[in-house]
Amino acid sequence: MLVQKLQDCAEFLAGDNTILRELLHPDKQSLALRYSLAHATLPVGKTSQPHSLSTSEVYYILSGMGEMHIDDETQIVQPGDAVYIPPSTRQFICNSGIEPLVFICIVDPAWRIEDETVY
Repeated sequence: MLVQKLQDCAEFLAGDNTILRELLHPDKQSLALRYSLAHATLPVGKTSQPHSLSTSEVYYILSGMGEMHIDDETQIVQPGDAVYIPPSTRQFICNSGIEPLVFICIVDPAWRIEDETVY
């Protein structure tokens, strides 16, 4: 059984300027997974760098409020919202709230640097 504790995962600044902790990734653990799972934080007033992935992604909002941008669409997101981000779409998220925006990112197939384009 693998139980991955958030506080045991190294924090780093991702290419899109979100603060990430990678929880599960098939390249880093001996797991039969197609996807990767990360915990993201975006400070108050900050916006992630516009980017696209050649893979699909899902954001699940844990706390805070934000504006999700996918191509020409924008929607307010809040805790309990799941956002599907299709492959090859331009995306970014803005923290429009009064507390850090915290969300889970699931990338399928698992995230690889060569699958991401940052604008």
